[in-house]
Amino acid sequence: MAKKKRIQQILRIVFIIASITSLFFVPWNLVKAWITPLPDTVQEQVNDAIGYGFDGMIVYVDQGGKEPAFYTAGWNNREKKIPADPHSLFKIGSISKLYVAVAVTKLVKDERLSLDKTLADYFPELVGRIENADQITLRMMVQHRSGIPNFTDTPGYWENPPKDNGETLALVLDKPADFEPDKKYSYSNTNYLLISELIDKAVGYNHQQYIKEEILMPLELNNTFGSLREVDINDMMSGYYVGNESDIKTNDYVLNGSGSMVATAEDVGIFLRALNDGSLFNEGEQEIYSSIYVYEHTGWVPGYQSIAKYHKNIDTVVIQFNNTTGGYHWNTAEIVYNRIIRILHRQ
Repeated sequence: MAKKKRIQQILRIVFIIASITSLFFVPWNLVKAWITPLPDTVQEQVNDAIGYGFDGMIVYVDQGGKEPAFYTAGWNNREKKIPADPHSLFKIGSISKLYVAVAVTKLVKDERLSLDKTLADYFPELVGRIENADQITLRMMVQHRSGIPNFTDTPGYWENPPKDNGETLALVLDKPADFEPDKKYSYSNTNYLLISELIDKAVGYNHQQYIKEEILMPLELNNTFGSLREVDINDMMSGYYVGNESDIKTNDYVLNGSGSMVATAEDVGIFLRALNDGSLFNEGEQEIYSSIYVYEHTGWVPGYQSIAKYHKNIDTVVIQFNNTTGGYHWNTAEIVYNRIIRILHRQ
């Protein structure tokens, strides 16, 4: 018994020492963001966020029955001391996947694509180059259940990104699958690169033009673009990465279908509400969409983080953009976003 007590005492001491030691490695901005008393207004919370290391932030809030509200803090361009502008263009990263999934839905409803056809059916040239191509269906790719490796996981990808889709796809060709098709979920940008190429093939022209015709134009989203190459760079919010002092807004990543789109917070908010209330869909389309993909998303490319969600219990769309990435900024951004939602609930 004495020996057992002695072991327990030693374990307690080890635990205390480990706890004290860990304090030296705590990301204090995360702790500060978490424990600071909740302010009364969204604007106060956005102002506070700049103190956690973000260069600039834009928040768009669309509460049902109210005029949309915009909140900004920090810099659009920190070198030139240009304040954040709520109407600046922003790289929305993987939020783009929502638009691609809607495009797939419309083509499936029109019977121009089938969710149950395989990668081998659509791209026979990939048989033997992508493992299980004859078993991976379009549905599995949309839902990230294909097992195809994620090209952005390639070491050094962001430091030396490919110049086109061919180079991008080559990063995963002839590699073993991460798992058997439909056995689990694993997020892979490669799925959406292939889906975008498939849409191109199905419609006979670029999928971004199809998205424009079928989604953007009906919703009058005039500030949403398929890529950085389509916009006036002066309309872009600057982007920053921890440890790199330069503005990286001109960095153009070839993320076809995976995160190449550029938009304002307002345009993303209008799209997200139409997606969630069903007004974006024609008859029979929403049932298809609901069976294959989600109604909210986050986005990330170097220098740009975004969160786009609809909160049904308060009938509110909240879009958050911040133009600093790296370190613990992703975690901090999520804390700030959740605090904004708490403020809106309280109101």
